[in-house]
Amino acid sequence: MKKHSFLILAIVFASLLLSGCAERNGDTGNDMEVELSGVDEVPPESAGLENDVLYQVSTLDALLQSVYDGILPIEELETHGDFGIGTFDGLEGEMLALDGDYYQIKTDGLAYPVSGEMTTPFATVTFFETDESFGLEGPMNLTELEAFLDSKLPSENLFYAVRVEGNFSFMKARSVPKQEKPYPRLVDVVSTQAVFEFENISGTLVGFRAPDYVKGVNVPGYHIHFITTDRSAGGHVLDFELEEGDAAVDITRAFFMELPTSGDFYEVELGQDLQSDLERVEK
Repeated sequence: MKKHSFLILAIVFASLLLSGCAERNGDTGNDMEVELSGVDEVPPESAGLENDVLYQVSTLDALLQSVYDGILPIEELETHGDFGIGTFDGLEGEMLALDGDYYQIKTDGLAYPVSGEMTTPFATVTFFETDESFGLEGPMNLTELEAFLDSKLPSENLFYAVRVEGNFSFMKARSVPKQEKPYPRLVDVVSTQAVFEFENISGTLVGFRAPDYVKGVNVPGYHIHFITTDRSAGGHVLDFELEEGDAAVDITRAFFMELPTSGDFYEVELGQDLQSDLERVEK
């Protein structure tokens, strides 16, 4: 067995709001029946589902409580998605994956290519396929963009991958330094974060919107990272002023999470109310 073996927790969300989940029979005017299948069978309606999965390593609450040891090599993470965000062993910098290329944004604000041997303690990735797209007219800050996207989404109860290509008059982002054991809590780490401010810059927002019911598992609402068009700099987004851009949304019908089978994760007390810590970490 590999050293980085995992417990597996898989939750599959199906929705008739999504294309292909139900079809209209033009001859009878009746909805076709969709039969639930066993895990070893894949119904025709689920064709392509393997690419429509939000894949996650560990939990947000574990990260908030200092579980920073990398448990999954990036070369394996890449097999689960070409788009996503996360962090690295020891909490060293911000992870961003775009078009299959993985980057590590360190405390100098620069984006570095990632080797397959590097590991992650927490990440969320998917194979991005556009389901909805919208033009964006600014000026628009982070809060306003989130509200606009919320008004366009079919449901608050699904997972969404969000990609925005845009021109920004202002971008504020951050990264955190590598931590040494005994690891401090994440809320204390961000007090030493490096903050970068960019002006008149173009780039891509990469992130996810998770439903409220995954509190403790992932960030409820939006969690977004940024990288410049030339893929040279970026960070975890704190705020911005978007002048214009284009948004693409990938509606994901399944959520798959892998948990560590050893280490600090086994001892951490999960299930606490860490909302105040999360708010300080995100903002």
